[in-house]
Amino acid sequence: QLRNSWFDPKPDGTILGMKILPIAIAGVYVPGGKAAYPSSVLMNVLPAKVAGVERIIMTTPPGADGKVNPGTLVAAHIAGVDEIYKVGGAQAIAAMAFGTQSIPKVDKITGPGNIFVALAKKACFGYVSIDSIAGPSEILVIADETANPRYVAADLLSQAEHDELASAILITTSKTLADQVSRREIIEKSLNNYGYILLVDSLDEAADTANEIASEHLEILTKDPFAMMTKIRNAGAIFLGEYSSEPLGDYFAGPNHVLPTNGTARFFSPLNVDDFLKKTSIISYSRPALEKIHQDIECFAENEGLTAHANSIRVRFEKED
Repeated sequence: QLRNSWFDPKPDGTILGMKILPIAIAGVYVPGGKAAYPSSVLMNVLPAKVAGVERIIMTTPPGADGKVNPGTLVAAHIAGVDEIYKVGGAQAIAAMAFGTQSIPKVDKITGPGNIFVALAKKACFGYVSIDSIAGPSEILVIADETANPRYVAADLLSQAEHDELASAILITTSKTLADQVSRREIIEKSLNNYGYILLVDSLDEAADTANEIASEHLEILTKDPFAMMTKIRNAGAIFLGEYSSEPLGDYFAGPNHVLPTNGTARFFSPLNVDDFLKKTSIISYSRPALEKIHQDIECFAENEGLTAHANSIRVRFEKED
């Protein structure tokens, strides 16, 4: 994913390009509280390291004993975190966004959290960059009659266990599969709040529905998952085939598990190296190159009533006294 600066010189003396540099300080929020998430450490820190961020700080809430989960600390050490602060919640986001006597102000804050963390990130956006506003976890499974109902039920549950607001949706063309999945005792309770089984007439209708939902995680368990994948426009991550279940992406495969939620996959992307890079446009023109177009620029400026803009160009081609 890493991109380098580029420059495009032309024979007429123009040089256009883009200077690409890493941000200076990245702040990573890692949830604590109910569970430990060393995987979130890796998913947030590694793209920053690949981008070349020089200083990475991490905040995470300690347990009741005042200690941070050792798995989280080991992951931070291996990934290359420079500083760790034992603070969580909205106050951790505020500290990284504005800086305190002990916690530095960062350029960007990434990482998931509860609703207080999410809303704090939203409130601080503009003072500091953020990755996205993460909502409850989501999984959507598209399946046909070839899918294993046991696998489907297990995969729906893999997200339903995150919290009470997590959603798990099955879209299928097979009523038999729908019945088999819904009858599995372990899934009945989990589907009560935000779980749905949607029966559709065709896989094209399944794709249209999935694109409307724009789920964080999308599993395709059909006879030809790759063909089905070409019909999907909106999803945070797509898992193809019965041996590519969602936890593979959470922990091991490589693509990031920090993904757009709440339908924002329509316009947001997974966390990636680009999130830790900033880009600056580069423009250089020679006199002959500018001379060919200076009247066009002046025309634009005068049309907008910005005479000083026009003069900034015109003065370069007026004969000196």
